[in-house]
Amino acid sequence: MSDFDRNLATARSGYRTDQVAIDAGLRAYMIRVYNYMASGVALTGIVAWLTYSAAVQDVGGRLVLTQFGKAIYGGPASLILLFGTLGLVFFLSFRISRLQPSTALGLFMLYAGLLGLMLSSIFLSYTGASITRTFFISAASFGALSLYGYSTERDLSPIGSFLVMGLFGLILAMVVNFFLKSTGLDFAISVIGVLIFAGLTAWDTQKIKEMYSANDDGTVTGRKAVMGALTLYLDFINLFLFLLRFLGDRR
Repeated sequence: MSDFDRNLATARSGYRTDQVAIDAGLRAYMIRVYNYMASGVALTGIVAWLTYSAAVQDVGGRLVLTQFGKAIYGGPASLILLFGTLGLVFFLSFRISRLQPSTALGLFMLYAGLLGLMLSSIFLSYTGASITRTFFISAASFGALSLYGYSTERDLSPIGSFLVMGLFGLILAMVVNFFLKSTGLDFAISVIGVLIFAGLTAWDTQKIKEMYSANDDGTVTGRKAVMGALTLYLDFINLFLFLLRFLGDRR
C-alpha cells in the first residue's frame, strides 16, 4: 500500500511539473507575440510621425505639402504603397511555413514601417491631440479584449466565424460607399467596424493561445509568434482607425 502511495505521489508530481513547464512555455510564447506586436505598432507610429513631419510644413499657420508630401500622398507612389503593403502581408501569411523566424519578423517590421508611411496621412485630417487620445483609448480597449480572449473558457470559434463573414461584408460596404459617398452608410460602417475588430481581437487572442504546443521546436514557435503578432497588429490598427472616425477631431 505504501508503495502504491509513493507511485501515485510521483505520478502526480510529474503531472504538476509537466503542467508548470507548459504554462511557462505558453506565457513566454504569448509575451513574445505581444512584444512583436507592440514593436510593430511603435514602428508604425514613429514612421507615420516622421513622414508627416517631412511631408508638411507650416506656412503662415497653414499646412502646405512639401515635394516629398506631394509624392507620398498623391500620384503613383500612394498606389505603390497600397499594393506593396497588401502584397507583403499576403506573402507573409501564405509563405510563413517556409520562412525562418528572423526573416518573417523582418518582413513584418517592413510591413509595419510601410504602413506607417500610408497612415501618416491621418495627421492631415485629424489633430495630433485627438490621435493621441484615440490611440490610448484603443490600447486600453485592445488590452481588455485580448485579456478576455486569453482568459475565457468559452469557445469563441462560432463568434469568430460570424465576425469573419461580417468583415467581408464590411469591406464590400466600404467599396460601395467609396462611390456613393453616403454619410449615413459611413457612420454605419464605422460602428460595425469597431464591433467587428473588437470581437476579432478576443477571438484571435484565443486562437493564437490555442496554436501553442509544447512539442514545437524553436523555429515553429517563432513562426507562430510572428503570425500571431501580425494578426493582433492588424486588429489593433483597424480598431484604432475606426475609433478615430468617432473620437478624432478633424482639422
